Amino acid sequence: MEEDNRATGVRQACDLLKVAFGPAVVALVIIAAVTLLQLLIANSDMTGALGAIASMWLGVHQVPTSIGGRELSIMPLLPVLLMVWATAHSTSEATSAYSSWLVVRRIVASALGGPLLIAAISLAVIHDASSVLTELQTPKALRAFTGVLVVHAIGAAIGVNSQMGRRVLTASRLPDWVGDSVHAATAGVLALLGLSGLVTAGSLVVHWATMQELYGITDSIFGQFSLTVLSVLYAPNVIVGTSAVAVGSSAHLGFATFSSFTVFGGDIPALPVLAAAPTPPLAPVWVAWLIVGATSGVAVGQQCGRHPLPLFASMAKLLVAAVAGALMMALLGYAGSGRLGNFGNIDVNQGSLVVGVFFWFSIVGWVTVVLTCGIKRFPRTPKPPPGLSAEEQIDAAPGDHEAYFTVDLYEEDETPHAKPGEASD
Repeated sequence: MEEDNRATGVRQACDLLKVAFGPAVVALVIIAAVTLLQLLIANSDMTGALGAIASMWLGVHQVPTSIGGRELSIMPLLPVLLMVWATAHSTSEATSAYSSWLVVRRIVASALGGPLLIAAISLAVIHDASSVLTELQTPKALRAFTGVLVVHAIGAAIGVNSQMGRRVLTASRLPDWVGDSVHAATAGVLALLGLSGLVTAGSLVVHWATMQELYGITDSIFGQFSLTVLSVLYAPNVIVGTSAVAVGSSAHLGFATFSSFTVFGGDIPALPVLAAAPTPPLAPVWVAWLIVGATSGVAVGQQCGRHPLPLFASMAKLLVAAVAGALMMALLGYAGSGRLGNFGNIDVNQGSLVVGVFFWFSIVGWVTVVLTCGIKRFPRTPKPPPGLSAEEQIDAAPGDHEAYFTVDLYEEDETPHAKPGEASD
């Protein structure tokens, strides 16, 4: 018995270590390998390599980097999404549907504590490297810890919810349809991003000549390979900007502004994936971009209508899904925005993005719920035909008539009868 308990304890400790340091250390190793490879190809010395590795690891968690007074705060979304997925995967493997709340708290604490420890070490390494590389500035500690905490907290929440979603919902005493609302919001966001990705790919094909010009800034194969890698890393940022335009908002690349109705030109960074941006004057066909937002609203409505509910419950479920979807897109828009040196801010209009997503998810979603019979209707009691007496209405009404016959028979039995040969009064 003691050996079994000891084996269980060792296994749980190993799981906690994997959750705490698995995703963060794997990312650190990959970043170190890429950094050292770039330094070797460039025939550069290794001075400040540790500072660069630590800065890139914090950059994966959306922590800005400042070099020579110029801030790089717009970080690629793909590494962040991969980090969230890795944290969710490791947390989900360490959690089961029957885990106690104490075990769950330990798993979540490990998922947050390990990365925070590595973040503290990274800040110390950057501070030490800044004494050698004077242009490298140490990030603010609060901003660094907040970014690391938010990224891994989202991943841990997704991982725990994948195993214990129903238990968490029951313990919180929320309505059962809240889980359906979250699933509907996720489906709508994925549909919006997926369709926007198709639009981005199609726009790259249309602007193929512009993309070749952006590749022409370098003649080396390694330089073109680096541009391709950067384009892949920043592709989710471009897709989020496309999604913002698809719901009626706008995206900004410095002084350049893009929306479904107008485009103001300006200088853009020499990144091949940015060739997908439309060029002025804007053709009327780009207004059809709004179909993407409407289609994502249909996806939300279909998910909300899978389990019919009464009218007010259906409305509440759809509104919660619309609000959740708008918040998800706002978070992605914030994470995919930032400042890029002399180019200025590269971002989306957060206010109109939230309003646009909520509009398409709620209005088009509600129409879809109604059309897919997502509202439960209770059968009405049929009214008796007019002109019937009270007894006939009772006989015509649905129900159990046995009670009426029982009462009638009982009253007949209780009525006194005259004996044969006796005169009635």
